[in-house]
Amino acid sequence: MPATAPFLERGSRAYWRASLALLFAGYATFSLLYCVQPLLPAFSSTFGTTPAQSSLAISLTTAVLAFAIFAAGFVSEGLSRHGLMTASLTVSSLLTLAVAAVPHWSQLLVLRALEGAALGGVPAVAMAYLAEEVHPDGLGLAMGLYVGGTAIGGMAGRVIAGGLADLFTWRISIAVIGVLGLASMFAFRALLPPSRHFVPRRGLPLAHHRQALAAHLAEPRLRALFAMAFVLMGSFVTLYNYVGYRLLAPPYDLSQAQIGAIFVVYLAGVVASPFSGRMADLFGRARVLIASLVLMLAGVALTQLGAIAAIVAGIACVTFGFFSGHAVASGWVGRLAERAKGQAAALYLLAYYLGSSLVGWYGGRCFGTYGWNGVTALVGALLVAGVVIAVWLSARERAGTT
Repeated sequence: MPATAPFLERGSRAYWRASLALLFAGYATFSLLYCVQPLLPAFSSTFGTTPAQSSLAISLTTAVLAFAIFAAGFVSEGLSRHGLMTASLTVSSLLTLAVAAVPHWSQLLVLRALEGAALGGVPAVAMAYLAEEVHPDGLGLAMGLYVGGTAIGGMAGRVIAGGLADLFTWRISIAVIGVLGLASMFAFRALLPPSRHFVPRRGLPLAHHRQALAAHLAEPRLRALFAMAFVLMGSFVTLYNYVGYRLLAPPYDLSQAQIGAIFVVYLAGVVASPFSGRMADLFGRARVLIASLVLMLAGVALTQLGAIAAIVAGIACVTFGFFSGHAVASGWVGRLAERAKGQAAALYLLAYYLGSSLVGWYGGRCFGTYGWNGVTALVGALLVAGVVIAVWLSARERAGTT
């Protein structure tokens, strides 16, 4: 494409088509990825697994996804953005349908690992597409809408899976999520405008990728944002992984459907993502990031209280803060990376999903040994580290270096 090709301007028809297409992609990615989260206790019942073992249905998937995204960030430089994301959504939806039918726990884990590999073609490429095609003045809002789509997917996947598992079986609930993933792929394929500022470069030497990787890692602000991704996702997923076990047990004794309904608080993320993206465009990214982390800490503290209302309010605060912080941090990476934006996005998402996998798994050990206090202590310590990183980024932003 010629260098003079216009950007997608905020408010234009093409801008909204691109934003809506990537909202569908974000929805499908997160609904397919996290539909099993409210089903972890059901897996324990069906397969006789412990909470930490059941969490592998998420942790293993996100671990593979982390490295798949990293690889996709490099491979995508030589492939069509549109084609790679379409193939990724198609294969991962079909694998989800297969998960619904497996009789053995080991088979389920293998398919979930393959699903993580298949999903790698969406997140890094979607972020790179927006950074390349959208005018900088509208990037915060567009990235916020994409992250909002992931919030809708995370909510719908959990609520639909939890509700249908209660009405029917967990297998039927997962199958429905797979069908909805295929429908989202078709909507994405029909809506996304073609790339104007990206030309596939096939046969790039390994030295090119190594130099781009080294350049990203040499930038201290990017390193800080990669660490922020680990903090945000690790904290968020760990809290969600084990709250179901807490609420299924006495004194709450909630049903799967009731626990699934709690995940409606994901709607807070739908509001938080575009709102925080716009606020970051207006008032500065670091300020919004610090506020997001503080809100998450307040939410973690609320979950320590015994009342259901306080726990739900705490989950809502953590959800709003997470999606707000992620929208700001992920958009910031696209602004800081001067070249090879797909690889920069891949590094961010590598840290993001490693946080989900490693902290999410270790949170099971903490829950098994110390109960809910262990989970909140782990998440709280991680978020405090995130605040320190955000304050450092704020100082750099005030100094005019971002």
